[in-house]
Amino acid sequence: MAYSQLLDRFWTEVYGFQLKRTQNENDAEDISIQTFARAFDKLNTYDPQYAFGTWLVTISKNLHVDLLRKRKRNVLEQRENHSGDAMTKVLDESPSAEDQLIIDQNLKTLLQNIRKLKPAYREVIELRYFQEMSYAEIAKTLDEPLGNIKIKLLRAKKLLATLISQSRRNG
Repeated sequence: MAYSQLLDRFWTEVYGFQLKRTQNENDAEDISIQTFARAFDKLNTYDPQYAFGTWLVTISKNLHVDLLRKRKRNVLEQRENHSGDAMTKVLDESPSAEDQLIIDQNLKTLLQNIRKLKPAYREVIELRYFQEMSYAEIAKTLDEPLGNIKIKLLRAKKLLATLISQSRRNG
């Protein structure tokens, strides 16, 4: 409950900050979600001497810088990997039979792990990623506040990531 209140109180500030920096709604939303996830994970490191909003914006700024560095590194790596080999690029990029089998197995495993989630988490995952609804549409569909949907989806993704890593370890 406290997490939802913090999210409701500071979401607009963090999201607005990122929207100005990124000029991209998707990036701003992704970084804002990551900001709250990081803040909730590192809440014990918060120093009450400083304003909570300032701490969140600092986390958000650092995540944006990390994203820019990662993108720059990826662009440089792509340039290095593809310089001079444009002629050797395979034109048929459709997956081979083996690739398709791996994709199908991964999807089957993903769906099995989604089924292991509690119904409320399963529902938000399905609405967001399979029905491709926006957060606002999910909130309206489930008749819940937008902040609750964001937190629920964040928790669902974390739980799903844990289930996936456990299933990989167990073979």
